[in-house]
Amino acid sequence: MTTLDQVKRGQLFRIQQIPDELVRAQAIRLGIAEGSIVTCHEIIPGGPIVIGKNRQEIAIGRRLAREIRIELTTTSDDRAIE
Repeated sequence: MTTLDQVKRGQLFRIQQIPDELVRAQAIRLGIAEGSIVTCHEIIPGGPIVIGKNRQEIAIGRRLAREIRIELTTTSDDRAIE
């Protein structure tokens, strides 16, 4: 199982599961949901991981990032082969 805290800057990945309901609701408001393909924009040393889709960016703390399951992908197409 790969989690968000394991990504590297520039990697594309599909969000598999966001366990926290509040975080899931906030992400959906920004257009990022389970199943979305997003990019790791930045990893702040000792701080959050910044992910983005289109022009939206979200900074996610390391503790929460360890709980978000992801799947690495090589395409930005939301219909990527699983």
